[in-house]
Order: sequence, then structure tokens, then C-alpha cells
Amino acid sequence: MPQPLSKVTRQDREMTDPTWIADFLHRAPNGTLATAAMMEDGQPQAFTNTLLFVYHPALHAIYLHTGRRGRMFAHAGPDQRACFTTFEMGRLLPADTALNFSVEYASVVAFGRLQVVTDPAEAETALQILLDKYFPHLQAGADYRPITAGEREATAVYRLEISEWSAKRKQVAEDFPGAFRYGEFHYEGHEELL
Repeated sequence: MPQPLSKVTRQDREMTDPTWIADFLHRAPNGTLATAAMMEDGQPQAFTNTLLFVYHPALHAIYLHTGRRGRMFAHAGPDQRACFTTFEMGRLLPADTALNFSVEYASVVAFGRLQVVTDPAEAETALQILLDKYFPHLQAGADYRPITAGEREATAVYRLEISEWSAKRKQVAEDFPGAFRYGEFHYEGHEELL
């Protein structure tokens, strides 16, 4: 029996509160969009793009943008299924056995249809809320020149209409023995083992 796309395997880590998920999407700095296309040999090929994004709760959609060329632009369309994910890594969690080493994390995965926004007003609004997310301390018209029609037309704005989503989080006690943040210790590469 097929499972819903959003079914989480580790249900003990599942986050089902839509407010928590929306808040996570609002604060996440970037995410990865996956699409697939049929290649000349008739086989599907997956592609990913890591991008800035903004979640629009009233539309239950994610907006992203690129230039008007490339794979993402070529793949977008009303029938293009896509998957978007964003995550944050917490502390690394050592253990007594290699199998039990772990990490704190939180993530959201969204599934839906990816389309290029064709309405100029919607595209401009999406670009402005993207600017507002990443540069909230700057105001259009006061700190920078607002988006022009030419700039909007040169930019591909995408809307991922979310049909399903899921979220997970692993968080342990603050006093977890030996927990530390990635980067606190220097990694010495082991290229000789490869």
C-alpha cells in the first residue's frame, strides 16, 4: 500500500504542529529544491538547487527565484512535481559505540507543484517579500531603489504550491554528555583512506 509522501519514518521525532513548521520555514536561511526531468535516453534524472526562499502562509506556498535560464527554469510547469527541504543542525552527540553517534536537527520537507509565476504583480510581491525576509532592516524606496519592471522580467520567480509537508526534530537535554557544535574541533582530512 503506497504511503503519503509526507509520512515520517521516525514518528517519535515528527513535528505535526503547523505553527511550528511555518515558524521554522520563516527562520530557515535556505533550502534545497529537487525536480526531475526525462532525459534524451528516456530515463528520469533528478536535479537539486539550493536557494534562498520565503514561505507565504496565506497561500501555503514557497517562493524562490533564479535567472530565466537553466534547469530549474526548464523544469518548472503546472505538472512539475517538486520536493523542497530545509534543515538546521544542532549539536553533535557522541556515544560509546559508533552506531549510536548522532546529531540534533530540525527539518521540514514540502511536496507540491512548481510553477513559474507569470503574473507581474505576484512576481513583484514575491521578490519583495524575499528581500524583506533577508534584509528586514532595509526599506524599498528609502534604503534602496525598488524593483524595476525590467529587473522583474529578467528574474524567474517560482511558486511551490504545497500539497503535503512533514517535519522532524531531534533535541536532547542541554547537559547531554560530550555534546558539541560542528567546527569546535579541527578536522584533519583522511584522503589517504579513499
